[in-house]
Amino acid sequence: MPHPLEIFGVQPGLLSQSVRESLDTLGYVSLGRLLDDPQLEAIRKRVRQLLDAEGDKAGHELFNSERIRHPKEEGADRLANLVNKGADFDALYTHPKLIAAITHVLGPDIKLSSLNYRAAKPRQGLQKLHVDWKTAVKPGEFNVCNSIWLLDDFSPANGATRLVPRTHLCGQIPEEVLDDPLQPHPDEIILEAPAGTVIVFNSHLWHGGTVNHTDQPRRAIHSYFCTRDQISQTPQQEFATQETLARISVEAKWLLGF
Repeated sequence: MPHPLEIFGVQPGLLSQSVRESLDTLGYVSLGRLLDDPQLEAIRKRVRQLLDAEGDKAGHELFNSERIRHPKEEGADRLANLVNKGADFDALYTHPKLIAAITHVLGPDIKLSSLNYRAAKPRQGLQKLHVDWKTAVKPGEFNVCNSIWLLDDFSPANGATRLVPRTHLCGQIPEEVLDDPLQPHPDEIILEAPAGTVIVFNSHLWHGGTVNHTDQPRRAIHSYFCTRDQISQTPQQEFATQETLARISVEAKWLLGF
């Protein structure tokens, strides 16, 4: 029986050598524009509907769950558990190029940890440099890998994500090294790309949001993966609805940890 990754279309040659080298050496890569304009508009529309419907409870699965206990971020609008909030989000964790990039970092035994929305609010959004893991790890012993699906153009003006290239290989976390992780890092780069682009980055890479200096929210969805032996940020098997399970493929269920 073929491995689920083969059915997704993940095979040698799907990623170019330069993409693989960028993930290995820099810790991040752009996969280009994987969402076209109709997809973008459908996702934006669904996000607006969810923000209106959930109101003050938006992102509650991430912030209020006893199991997750993620601190609420005041400088950004959030939505969580998007796997179960519409078919428009399905491609954001099942796209073959995405899965190929994630497995290049983590190996073939992966699962989706969470699928969440984050929008840096006007004049807000600054995050300290951080990693998405509790401790430093040795190069190659990676547990988590993230992707950013840009719903707006990213620029230094609107709170785009900053990354510090090659820090996934340093065996340290920012809190151990920096006097103030909120301050700019001399080696940081700020992602600049058009809406529809997908950026994949090793989650052990130092990263964080910057200040949105515009009058509009800067919107993105994070499709976040871990190795199958780790606990998911969103417990997918507990949260999965019958509607979702009836809609998605066997391979997508495998990505959710089933």
